[in-house]
Amino acid sequence: MKLSKYKPAVSKNWLLFTAGILWTAVGLFLCLLALHWLGTAVSQGSILYALAGVILAGIVYLFGFSRIARKNIDRVCQYPDKVCFFAFQEWKSYLIISVMAPLGILLRHSALPRQYLAVIYITIGLALFLSSLHYYFRLIRILIRNQPCDKL
Repeated sequence: MKLSKYKPAVSKNWLLFTAGILWTAVGLFLCLLALHWLGTAVSQGSILYALAGVILAGIVYLFGFSRIARKNIDRVCQYPDKVCFFAFQEWKSYLIISVMAPLGILLRHSALPRQYLAVIYITIGLALFLSSLHYYFRLIRILIRNQPCDKL
């Protein structure tokens, strides 16, 4: 196919790095936004809201995002050496992102109290950040051991 020469093909290592960076960036953005909201509404309750977000983030990390990250890593490792740059996520994930991003914007502009939104944002943001570490750990193991991705 003549169009295939225009496909932005990269190595699997770049896919793992890209996924890790994006998960980290989004996770930090959500956490920083939530902490800003809690900081502007300084009260003793702010610490409780933050703590609730951290506890929930642990649960979401363990039973949700960590599993998704590992599944993504395993999928990427099964690819051939060069693959389209946008393959770091499944196509279904792009659909989920296209719903979640506007939903987040809608929530930010809603009348919901910022303390409650902060709990949600810390939960998702911290879980994303922690899950992003799976990509880095796999990439480091690949680079240090100099082994193919799928052999780890």
